[in-house]
Amino acid sequence: MQTEINIKSLYSDYVKTLETYIMFRIKQKTTEFTPGLKAKNRTPINLSIGAPTRPPPKLVTETLANCLNEPGISTYSTPKGEIFFLEAVAQRMKNRFGVELDTKTEIFSLIGSKEGLANMFRCLVNPTLKEKEQDIILIPDPGYASYQEQIKVIGGKPYPIALTYENNFMPCLGSVMDNLKNDGFNPEKVKAIVINYPNNPLGATATRDYLKKIVDFCRQKNILLISDAAYADMYFGDQEAPASILEFEGAKDVAIEFHSLSKPYSMTGWRLGWACGNRDAVGIMGKMKSTVDTGLFKALQKAASVILTSSEGDEYIEESNKAFQKKQEILLKGFKELGWDIDNLIIPKATFYLWLPIPPKYMTSEEFCNRLLEESGIVVVPGSGFGEYGEGFFRISISPGEEALYEVITRMKQDGFYFDT
Repeated sequence: MQTEINIKSLYSDYVKTLETYIMFRIKQKTTEFTPGLKAKNRTPINLSIGAPTRPPPKLVTETLANCLNEPGISTYSTPKGEIFFLEAVAQRMKNRFGVELDTKTEIFSLIGSKEGLANMFRCLVNPTLKEKEQDIILIPDPGYASYQEQIKVIGGKPYPIALTYENNFMPCLGSVMDNLKNDGFNPEKVKAIVINYPNNPLGATATRDYLKKIVDFCRQKNILLISDAAYADMYFGDQEAPASILEFEGAKDVAIEFHSLSKPYSMTGWRLGWACGNRDAVGIMGKMKSTVDTGLFKALQKAASVILTSSEGDEYIEESNKAFQKKQEILLKGFKELGWDIDNLIIPKATFYLWLPIPPKYMTSEEFCNRLLEESGIVVVPGSGFGEYGEGFFRISISPGEEALYEVITRMKQDGFYFDT
């Protein structure tokens, strides 16, 4: 008699808690509605994906093409990264932030910062399904959706740091710890704090004074400070250049920072980044990585090392940021015409996101976003997908072309998507 086959019964209890990534859910829904939308002249306009649409710098693609036939270029690379890449990262961190790094102990290459964060979390959490006994990692809420799932799947507890209009997106960490204790969790179980400035999905930045307070707090509590700096180069207008957490005194005692080439250089598919900072944290994360992957393709590292240290790279970032500023202005003007109280909202001048409240007649952010898709073919992300404190808001990516953004406003006007009706 054949045994009944049930592959799902073999899954880890931790994996069973995973939610499908919100961007995949949105893509599936968009695909479902696309034929009907096209039939009524509402072909979807995707404002959900946080990915630049501009081609990467010409210098980086030319460098990649020119080195593909070099001897040894296709052999394995070390997981840590080739020395020329590590030296370029060190130079970039010094030029951009004034941060000095030791290439031997304080930098490690990444297949994009997302995998680096996941491996760092794995180094910190002792897994258990008993919630009150789980190791805790504090994460921004609203925040990048992957933080929560990456921590849950390894048996840890992601606990929200509420980013709200009331605290200007810079909450008091002492109050967060008090709330955690009141919720029945043990503050001694807190292993790390994740910060993300400029923030996805808010676009919010933090003052230097606030960042220094976070460093001091983590040093006092012996908590690892994990800085996700993927958007550090995406700022415009009179916005002060976002800081690296490693600029602050004492940061290397407790902080590791994650950087990516995806957003500033439009290289999302290249999967290139690095971790840097506290040598112990960098070292253990690197040891974990070395068991699950191998080094980045050497040709990619060569191309990255050139763009990181070139004037062309800096000029490319500056041009991109000017374009994002113009796109933001187009949408802000349009949403103001649609009744949004733009003048009294916090509109940061960083990243390529807009974070806006949903119209009051809708009960949830998901309801509003679904209606916008189904009726107008406009694809945005409900704030609830970024955490508990995201409810009541929605995120727009301003990365599409200007023509598409004008069309978004036109459709919303034609289809009656005004704030107060």
